[in-house]
Amino acid sequence: MIIAMTSWLVKQEPSKYPFSLFWKEKTTIWDGVRNYQARNFLRAMKVGDSVLYYHSVDEKAVVGLAQVLATAFPDPTSPKGEDWSSVKLKAVRAFAHPITLDQLKADKKFSDLLLLRQSRLSVMPIPAKLFSAIVRLGA
Repeated sequence: MIIAMTSWLVKQEPSKYPFSLFWKEKTTIWDGVRNYQARNFLRAMKVGDSVLYYHSVDEKAVVGLAQVLATAFPDPTSPKGEDWSSVKLKAVRAFAHPITLDQLKADKKFSDLLLLRQSRLSVMPIPAKLFSAIVRLGA
């Protein structure tokens, strides 16, 4: 049986959890997501899926690559009785060249990215073709 892998993007403020710290720690629990659409995307992640790591707010750039190590489980930071989820991620590598939001906006092939259409969404799927293009830009 062949399992199709999906690609994702997660966003984080570099002042709260920069990719450099994620790289140093090697793994992290991706928690604290409080948006239903983003939560549902977390729940759709599968072990082995690839994840782009995006620094939001000041930097606004894709800065690294991660991988899903564990599928959705109850978010340990969730208030009692609330139904939120987390996943476990592993840092794979930092990009040599961060891909800025402006670069993505300037290239029409990225016009359908949720990152450009729903800028406040913190977890989102990335179509395979666009994921590959972003990874090539960051190499």
